Amino acid sequence: MEPFDFVEVKVPAKAEYVGVVRLSTSGIANRMGFAYEEIEDLKVAISEAITNAVKHAYNDSGEGEITIGFGVYEDRLEVMVADHGGSFNLGEIKEDIGPYQHKDDIGELREGGFGLFLIDALMDKVEINSKYGVIVLMTKYLHENEVGQDGDQISTS
Repeated sequence: MEPFDFVEVKVPAKAEYVGVVRLSTSGIANRMGFAYEEIEDLKVAISEAITNAVKHAYNDSGEGEITIGFGVYEDRLEVMVADHGGSFNLGEIKEDIGPYQHKDDIGELREGGFGLFLIDALMDKVEINSKYGVIVLMTKYLHENEVGQDGDQISTS
C-alpha cells in the first residue's frame, strides 16, 4: 500500500462544528497544494456530508459523534465522513466500499438525495459504505499543473 498520512477529527454531531472541520480541510488541502477553487469544493462537499450525517443519523438531536478521516496521499486527498463515531480502519472500510450510483436508493443511505448529488459533482470520486451507519468516502485528485507558484508543495520521496 502506498504511503500516506492519516488525520482523524471527531466532532459532536452538531451543525455548529461544521466550521471546525472546514478549517481542518482547508489547512490540509492548502498544505497539499490544492488550488483555491478546489479547496472551496472540498469544503462544500465535506460540509454537505457532515450536515447530512447530523440531520439523518441523529435527527438533529446533537447526540453522538461524527468522525472525519483525511487520507493524505501524494496525488490525492481521500476524506471519509462517518456518522457513528468510532475510529477508522481505512483498509477494512475501503474493502467494503462501493461507488455511489445515481440510481442507489438514497432513502436507504439516509443521505437525503441532494447532498449526494452535490458531493458527487464536486469530488472526483464518491463511494459509500452503509454497513455500520453511513460512511461517505470522497476523493479529490491533486493535479500537478495546478500546484502553487513555488511548486514545492508536493514532496517526492
